[in-house]
Amino acid sequence: MEYPKECILDEPLIFDSHAHLDDAKFDSIRDELIPAMSGCGVMGIITCGCDINSSKAALMLAEKYDFIYAAVGIHPQEISKGENADEIKALCSHKKCVAIGEIGLDYYWEKDKAEEQKELFKKQIIIAKELDLPIIVHDRDAHEDTLNILKAYKPKGVVHCFSGSVEMAKEILKLGMYIGIGGVITFKNAKKLPDVAQIVPDDKLLIETDCPYLAPEPYRGRLCHSGYIPLTAAKLAEIRGVSAEDILKLTAKNAKTLFAIE
Repeated sequence: MEYPKECILDEPLIFDSHAHLDDAKFDSIRDELIPAMSGCGVMGIITCGCDINSSKAALMLAEKYDFIYAAVGIHPQEISKGENADEIKALCSHKKCVAIGEIGLDYYWEKDKAEEQKELFKKQIIIAKELDLPIIVHDRDAHEDTLNILKAYKPKGVVHCFSGSVEMAKEILKLGMYIGIGGVITFKNAKKLPDVAQIVPDDKLLIETDCPYLAPEPYRGRLCHSGYIPLTAAKLAEIRGVSAEDILKLTAKNAKTLFAIE
């Protein structure tokens, strides 16, 4: 298990608002990695489902570890499975379920099923609004349709791993939603994201990994986990002119507020 020494914190400040701890890439190290994170500065993690089975797995991890919480949902890349959103609604009754996600639109992989994606996205937003839960939004190459649906339904939640423009970010913020930023902010080819990071108000910023993917520099390409977040926080701090500790504290506070965690 890799845990960079420069990322270890003396106190629990890290709240990873988006992870996939059920991913098979963690299978050989999960039982070692998760307890290690809780002892090295991680106070909370939202682990997200992508279909019915992974949503159930997220809930099982949340049951096992006090500092892990679950989001349940059907990811747009899983549209071909034909899963029923009503099954997601049933999972929301679990006491550790704090959001519906990861849901949204993905026109990079499934553009030929755009209409089906939009209908599934809307159904899950309706469920979230009925249950007064936030949503965790996936938006890849589908900025216009994503924004139009969010404007129409006005859910609470976060657009995770934000990849849109400053103008789109401002529209998301007008809706009262949060912006999630991860390790991509440290990449040399992250052109729009630094500008977005500058304009997000303190109370609408979340930090995330999307692990096991998108490890920040200088560990780009390696297996990512929540322990890498101090590197992302350091870059955000540089952009926003504050300390990394400030970033960690405010994003942890925001995550607890959005996901109603005490």
